[in-house]
Amino acid sequence: MIATGPKGESRTFTRIARFPRHSGRSDGIGPPAARAQYEPWLAIAGAADWQTPEDVKQSHPKASILKASRIVFNIKGNDFRLIAVVEYRAGVLFIRFFGTYAECDRIDAETI
Repeated sequence: MIATGPKGESRTFTRIARFPRHSGRSDGIGPPAARAQYEPWLAIAGAADWQTPEDVKQSHPKASILKASRIVFNIKGNDFRLIAVVEYRAGVLFIRFFGTYAECDRIDAETI
């Protein structure tokens, strides 16, 4: 992903930090159905050119933009949710949570 720095210079956006919180799963990414969607999502996010929340909404219309640069992505028809913090200027995406819809309802997406 190409991000533009403060003075307009381009740099490669390849940093996706994975710190998912989950409900006791040892691998952090859930059952095979979730893994089958998680890895392609990582590839899409890594290749994206998101410089604003509007860019995210354009490529993921069903994503929810929250305050504090947090975004909730619906994965596999909303069976799973991924919560990320995006630092647009730095070109970094931090995955804060990946889990089921029910697990997501038990956390505060704006503070995790």
